[in-house]
Amino acid sequence: MERGPATEEVPSSPSWLVVSSPRRTLSLLRERRAAVSIFDSIEKGPGFAEEHGPKPSEVYGFVGSITTVIATVIFLVWAYTPEPWLHYLGITYYPSKYWALAVPTFCMVTVVLMMAFYLGLNFMVTPPPTSLNTMFGFIITYDSTWCQNYC
Repeated sequence: MERGPATEEVPSSPSWLVVSSPRRTLSLLRERRAAVSIFDSIEKGPGFAEEHGPKPSEVYGFVGSITTVIATVIFLVWAYTPEPWLHYLGITYYPSKYWALAVPTFCMVTVVLMMAFYLGLNFMVTPPPTSLNTMFGFIITYDSTWCQNYC
């Protein structure tokens, strides 16, 4: 009697999900960690962390953006709400309204001065247009024979 190919019943879930004992769980975990696939980097894609969950930089960026939005809303409410309304709400301890204009103005002036300072430093280190360093891009040391041939 000839037998046909042996048919094995395929479980409905993957084999690594079927666990019968804690010892088998540990061995499956070890096998899963030890298995290295060339497709791991392709499957994960560029946006996923090595471990489960988001990357710390993503979390810091999200928290920073939410904090910035909340701080901006609080600043605008404080700047544009009349003082009697703030007193009516029970808010009596807050900075002077002078700072609502002064702080953004100081920040803008600081940025403009930083750009002007950076531009000035670049002009100071740039050689004059008549210099050979402008054409050749390197510092030429004084050599009398070179100057007699090419000057």
